[in-house]
Amino acid sequence: MRRAAHPVAALTILTGLNFFNYVDRSVLFAVQPLVQNEFHRTDAEFGLLTTAFFFCYMFTAPLIGVLADRVQRRGIMVAGAIVWSAATLLTAATFDFRTLFIRHTVVGIGEATFVTIAPSFLADLFPEAKRGRVLGVFYLCIGLGTAVGYIVGGSVSKIHGWRAPFYVAAVPGFLLAAALAFIPEPARGMQDTLPETRERATVRGLVRNGAFWTATLGMAMWTFGVGALQVWMPTFLSRMRHEPLEKANLIFGGITAFNAVFATLLGGWIGDRFLRKNRGGYYIVSSITMLIALPVMLVAITSHGSWMYPSMFLTEFLLFLNMAPLNAAVVNSVGAHIRATAIAVNLFTIHLLGDAFSPTLVGYISDRSSLQTGFLAAIVAVGIASGILYYGKRFAPPIKIDEPQPAGAVL
Repeated sequence: MRRAAHPVAALTILTGLNFFNYVDRSVLFAVQPLVQNEFHRTDAEFGLLTTAFFFCYMFTAPLIGVLADRVQRRGIMVAGAIVWSAATLLTAATFDFRTLFIRHTVVGIGEATFVTIAPSFLADLFPEAKRGRVLGVFYLCIGLGTAVGYIVGGSVSKIHGWRAPFYVAAVPGFLLAAALAFIPEPARGMQDTLPETRERATVRGLVRNGAFWTATLGMAMWTFGVGALQVWMPTFLSRMRHEPLEKANLIFGGITAFNAVFATLLGGWIGDRFLRKNRGGYYIVSSITMLIALPVMLVAITSHGSWMYPSMFLTEFLLFLNMAPLNAAVVNSVGAHIRATAIAVNLFTIHLLGDAFSPTLVGYISDRSSLQTGFLAAIVAVGIASGILYYGKRFAPPIKIDEPQPAGAVL
């Protein structure tokens, strides 16, 4: 492979893997009412599926992060993609809740090996001042893959049953893992310009790294809110607003797909632009957009008529604007030689405090009240995130803007 094509090819393949990663996750959310009808389990128990997934995911991540800072990262990512794709195929043998539970945990282990490493791999291919846009491309697949999972899950399950949509994510994962095996391993820190201070370059110093922890804690509260909405929104529209499940998945999936692409890319661009004027640009963008999102979220979960879908659209748009700036803030807060470990700590924290528990909490509240009441927890979490990130702007590291572009970079 030509050297000039290396960064773009790596970004393309890793983005593709991230896409099918999230297609696989969200298919279950789309077919959840059908699975509940077959297995006869409560909302709290199905919320526990997501909690179990994230427990395996977040406890695997620190081990993988430490390993990835010491050995070649490409091979670990390839292995992780194969594991989660193989676990997806196990859905063919899923005929009880316990098997579904095990399948979900194995997928979490496989995905952790990929998601922990990919951002640090990309950070070594693109300069600091462009990482908002680069990670905007990579992370747009969180929402886009989730949306496609809703749409595929809703349409395919209607014809072939709820197990069939899971196969959509399996084969592409194997193919992209094979393509990734041919991408060269970049040198660690080849695009970094910030000095490797003790806080940025050592695991012990990470404990006192204010830029890292405010970005991480703000992201955790953001993840709490987004995770709850993504897991329960199709069920909410079906149960509380009496929409047909297929229509609920199609509309919410379409809203998520649009915002995943345009809001995530726009958020990365805005974050990079703000960074030119203020070193806390990534933090400021996220704080402001989440503050604006609060009243819109309230309208989205309480309205019934013509305001329902527009407010739902605007809620997701404002939340997805934060995807790239938050992740770029985390990546830039640490040096290259502990970056995979730091990302692993970030993943552990955001899921422990965020979407590992929010679906279960919302399900628990729903069993005792309603899903509409349960969603209030998501609004509170987003408000807390806005406050943390506004405070965190003071810790942001100074970024040098006029770095030369790497060969092959087009962003």
